Amino acid sequence: MIWRFHIATDDGEFIAYFSASGLIRLDFPNDPLRKSPGPTDDRPASNDQAAWGQITAEALRQMLAGRKPVTLPPFDWAGHTTFRQDVWRAMLRIAPGQTKTYAQIAAEVGKPDATRATGTACGANPIPVLVPCHRVVAANSKLGGFSGGLEWKRRLLGREGVALEIGLGLVR
Repeated sequence: MIWRFHIATDDGEFIAYFSASGLIRLDFPNDPLRKSPGPTDDRPASNDQAAWGQITAEALRQMLAGRKPVTLPPFDWAGHTTFRQDVWRAMLRIAPGQTKTYAQIAAEVGKPDATRATGTACGANPIPVLVPCHRVVAANSKLGGFSGGLEWKRRLLGREGVALEIGLGLVR
């Protein structure tokens, strides 16, 4: 059974999904593709899950304010490839207000020729915002893609103080 936790923010209601091992997915508000990852319950199965819900809510609010979260919940990436997990761990090391390119992340995980696969891994990130794929941009300083849409990417980067030039990408 998967536990579903609703997180109200000034930006709308996010939905977090937890397994017995940790956070498995975070959905943006009003996501038209939002679909439950399996049978869900709104009641936590354990005290750990109840605590994880509160940790996730606080971490999300800190991220939405452009700050680094004090604490993150455990992530459950079971079923995802080692490469994707390596990319997601590399994204966790990008500080708020900083960006890296897909190529830089590919090199960081020891796969310098896997830039496109890195982009695919970013797009497959099941825990956007907390695992900050919005901080990964294309080599030409263009924004690239984002699972929550480019408006969300612009919003998150702007809140972190990354200078954006609409239509052109990042201003260095």
